[in-house]
Amino acid sequence: MATTQSTHHKPSFDSFGFEEEGVMYWWASWYGKVLGYRSLKTFLAPINKAIQACSTLEIAVNENFQDTRRREKGRKLRDFKLTRFACYLIAMNADARKPVVARAQVYFADQVEKINLLLDGAADLERVMIREEIREGNQSLNAAAARAGVRDFRYFTTEGYLGLYNQPIRDVKRHKGVDEADNLFEYMGRTELAANLFRITMTEERLKRSNLQSPFQAAAIHKRIGADVRKMVQENTGKSPEDLPIARHLQQVADDLRKAKQRLNEKKDQAD
Repeated sequence: MATTQSTHHKPSFDSFGFEEEGVMYWWASWYGKVLGYRSLKTFLAPINKAIQACSTLEIAVNENFQDTRRREKGRKLRDFKLTRFACYLIAMNADARKPVVARAQVYFADQVEKINLLLDGAADLERVMIREEIREGNQSLNAAAARAGVRDFRYFTTEGYLGLYNQPIRDVKRHKGVDEADNLFEYMGRTELAANLFRITMTEERLKRSNLQSPFQAAAIHKRIGADVRKMVQENTGKSPEDLPIARHLQQVADDLRKAKQRLNEKKDQAD
């Protein structure tokens, strides 16, 4: 018996977008529903996280996320015109517990692989974002430490590292194979970055609450909280912080994300 090949094909991602001046866009209202969000209001959380990532990478937000109004059934509704790169960032920042989001992350990981870039999806984006939070957090922590009477910030910082790593940071670098002149934060994986951010934020909160005027007590608090975070890392990963693996330098990750923006926004959808 002769068989007839089906002429029905699954529509491509591009078939749901529209082109303006050579650039493909997708409406956020459509994309949010596809990813399992009931309304644009609930979808704003991953959109805003993606916008923050874009800003951190020093990529023009307005080129990729165009906040606009469009008319639907006689009403003006808020919406966003999203580039392919914006859709990628949103997928990586959306709730991966939603099955459709997980599939979207796999789809975009495949698209990134096809343009010859080595990116670890949501994990790489989280590393970039947490690193930026650490920069900002250290400024806030130092301000709180200054109010507590700290003037020797190197000593104060070293005590926090001693609590977390049980050794000076130069020894941690040597143990991990990182050059002494390099910034260890740039090589930390997501878990280690998150541990350091927790150390920073909890120390700041404790200093604010305690109203100390003693630099030595402030440093002791920093060390104690570092030690508490160390125990949490050991209990939850089975490893000490100094034994957590290093990752690709964050500058390489950021450079590849900028390349992804350029190439994703230029390309057409590629089927498997």
